[in-house]
Amino acid sequence: MSKSEELPLRAPSPLLMALEWRAVFEWSSLAVSWPLLKRAPRGDGHPVLVLPGLIANDSSTWALRRFLESRGYAAYPWDSGFNLGPRGNLIRRLEKRLMEIERRHGRTASLIGWSLGGAMARALAFRMPDHVRSVITLGSPIQGDHRGSNAWRVFEMVSGWKADDPQLGQWLAQHPLAPSTSFMSKTDGIVNWRMSLAPEGEFSENIEVSATHMGMGANPAVLWAIADRLAQAEGEWRPLERSGLLRALLYRNPRKLRLANLIAP
Repeated sequence: MSKSEELPLRAPSPLLMALEWRAVFEWSSLAVSWPLLKRAPRGDGHPVLVLPGLIANDSSTWALRRFLESRGYAAYPWDSGFNLGPRGNLIRRLEKRLMEIERRHGRTASLIGWSLGGAMARALAFRMPDHVRSVITLGSPIQGDHRGSNAWRVFEMVSGWKADDPQLGQWLAQHPLAPSTSFMSKTDGIVNWRMSLAPEGEFSENIEVSATHMGMGANPAVLWAIADRLAQAEGEWRPLERSGLLRALLYRNPRKLRLANLIAP
C-alpha cells in the first residue's frame, strides 16, 4: 500500500473541483480526434449497456455510445431517465433490461458505468454474474468513505438514501466476477481517485488517466482504452498492455507515487 493510500480519505480539494471546467476541452477535442479514434480496435459486435452518472441521463453518454457503435458494438442507453441512485425498483428494471438485451443478441453484454453509474454497474454484474461479459467504470465511487466524494450531499438529496447506509456500503464492497477495469484520475474534482480503486486480481485492473470527472466519458485517451478492453475475445481477458512510452504516459498504474499524489492524496 502506498503512503497516499494510508492517508484519511477526503474529497478532492476546491481547486480540483474548480478545475473541472477543463472538461470543456475534453468534449471539444472529440471532433479533432475522431479521425484517429476511428482507428481504435474494433470488437465482435457484442452489446454494451451504458449507465450515466449521478443526476445525468442518457444524453451525457451519447458521445461514448456513438463511439462504441463506430467500433461495431450494439451500444444501449440505460433508458431510465436521470440517475437519482438506486431508488424504488430501479435495480430490477436494470436486470430486466440486461436480460432483454441478452435475448435480443443471443449473447451477454458488457457494462460501462460513469461515476455513480459505474458503482451500479458493478452491483448489477455481481447480482447477475452469468449475464455480464465485462465491467468498465469511469471515475466511480466503488469503495471507501462517502466523504471522499464532493457529491455525497447531492446523492442524499436526490436518492433518499443516507450516504453512509450500511446496505450501500455492502453493495460497494461486492466485487463482480466478470473481468473489470476501473479508470480513475488523480485530478478528478468530484471523486477521490482512491475511491475508484478496485481490488486487483487476475481479472481486475485499475488504470489512471489524465482526465476530469465530467469529461472522462468523452476523453479520447479513455475512449481508445475502452475500445481496447472491449475488443478482447470473450474468455481471453488480459490487463491493458502498458509497454511503450506513449501508453506508459497515457495509462498509468495509480498505485505508483508521483507528483500527482501531492495534489490528490
